[in-house]
Amino acid sequence: MSRRPWVRRNIAEQRLWVWMPYQEGSKRRWILEELGERIRPEWNNAMTPGRWEIARPHLRTIVSALAERFGEVDVYLQFSATERCDTRCRDAAGDDCTCSCMGENHGGAAYWRNWMLVGETTLVDVARKERHLLVRSRS
Repeated sequence: MSRRPWVRRNIAEQRLWVWMPYQEGSKRRWILEELGERIRPEWNNAMTPGRWEIARPHLRTIVSALAERFGEVDVYLQFSATERCDTRCRDAAGDDCTCSCMGENHGGAAYWRNWMLVGETTLVDVARKERHLLVRSRS
């Protein structure tokens, strides 16, 4: 089993799951320093391995912070194969995309694609792939 930290965003969960290997000092304090004093990280040890749970909007920040601290981090993002990408995805702000485009079109990211509008809001683009992300620090 990898001892790399990981972050998981599941479709059915309201919070991100975060695990990191042991290092000296308080993990809760470190999370608060990275994400702000107002967040409420919760430790869930009912599952194996135990994990921190934090609000979904902190995805990009926690992934970057973990990569800086540990050198790299595994990121697991769930997407629905049946949820079609539409104009709401293309025009969205933020990182929280769960549709079948797997975030590729979120917020207009795929501006180079030729969209075909089908119906009122549905966009069609046939290219799809699955990926596992490994984020490394820049240093």
